[in-house]
Amino acid sequence: MSRSAGNVRLKAARVAAGFNSQQDLADALTRHAETMGMRGLSIGVRQVRRWESENPPWPQPDCQRVLAHLLGQSLEALGFTPPWSTDGPGPERTRRTTAAGGATVMGLSVTTGRTVAVPQPATAGADFQAVTRSHRRLYWSVAPAKLHPPVVAHAALGCALLPETTDSTRRAIAAALAETYLLAGRIEFFDLREPSVANNTLVLALQAAGEADDSLLGSAIIAHMGFVPGWVADRDGVQERMTAARTYARRAPASAEFLAWLDAVEAECETRCGNARTALHLIGHAEDILEAGNDHSSPEWMDWFSPARLAAFKGNTQMIAGHLPQARETLLEALASMTSAEGKQRTVVYGDLAAVEAASGNPEQACEYAGRALDQLAVTWYATGMDRVREVRRALAPHQRERCVRDLDDRLYDWSTTLSALSR
Repeated sequence: MSRSAGNVRLKAARVAAGFNSQQDLADALTRHAETMGMRGLSIGVRQVRRWESENPPWPQPDCQRVLAHLLGQSLEALGFTPPWSTDGPGPERTRRTTAAGGATVMGLSVTTGRTVAVPQPATAGADFQAVTRSHRRLYWSVAPAKLHPPVVAHAALGCALLPETTDSTRRAIAAALAETYLLAGRIEFFDLREPSVANNTLVLALQAAGEADDSLLGSAIIAHMGFVPGWVADRDGVQERMTAARTYARRAPASAEFLAWLDAVEAECETRCGNARTALHLIGHAEDILEAGNDHSSPEWMDWFSPARLAAFKGNTQMIAGHLPQARETLLEALASMTSAEGKQRTVVYGDLAAVEAASGNPEQACEYAGRALDQLAVTWYATGMDRVREVRRALAPHQRERCVRDLDDRLYDWSTTLSALSR
């Protein structure tokens, strides 16, 4: 018999909030209760364990308030069933059907138009996965503002299908739903620059991965969550999420490429936290992992990492650490190794090469690389790449009277580039 995953929604929300153990959540709830004026409320790990069980009891009123306030979700979204509900207990209740045909699934409101769920055929899982796979490929060529709405709509469809399936079909849809939410979160964070929205979306992705009992996908989602505190130099937040991500990865056969990517994520976050030496050590460890390899294949959905992208991570860190000759060499090697399909990452590498030249006192070469980044951005928009170009332009302030910098300004602030940057 398969082991019950328990209340995966509360578990996902706990991990997403940075509480890697039930004891961590219990302690945080007790502290949070005091800040809310409930100084006599103490929540122990046994209580949290009961809440994360397969049939969690409905919390007492004070506990309800603290839980919802700390984790930022309703009790129903956290996997609890109100005692007045007749739809069954715990996380297995994925929908509450009303007389008007409404439903609440994975935190989304869905209108079904009927009050009785009709079981979906076994082919529903493969059909839903096919669209998820297509969206994954389209991410590398379609403008993010255009792709994001259909991805979110596809997630809503998955939420509506989930209660109408069982067994392997249900797991297949849940896994594809987790990947869909992960893609939406990636677009929101890297392309649309909406970190708080992305974090909420990634919580939904983690909940769906829990429904699928897919530990490796859960690890990937949690690692992406690490970018959110990493971008604001919250090192404690990064370390909490990376610890959780590595824990989940140990529960599944993880490829060498996947394990190296975890190091690369942590390295990029450490760089943003001002710890370039630690980041370079992590990148060296990732290179060793890739060289050694293992017997496991990377999952199909992991299309955002390669040795060339690891080199791009390394070059950026070397540049920030002030190792300019090494950074230039590493970034040029990364650029030469990239495929034609890696347009988004190419803009980042061009931007970093421009930054290396600006820091080396070569404004003309810096402007040349920045111009190449703008050429690529006109083909495949990427907010992260545009951020790199803007950082270079700020670094070129001492040379702003030179002709090459003025020419760069003409490109950076022409009608098409300005409108594209503001509209996306």
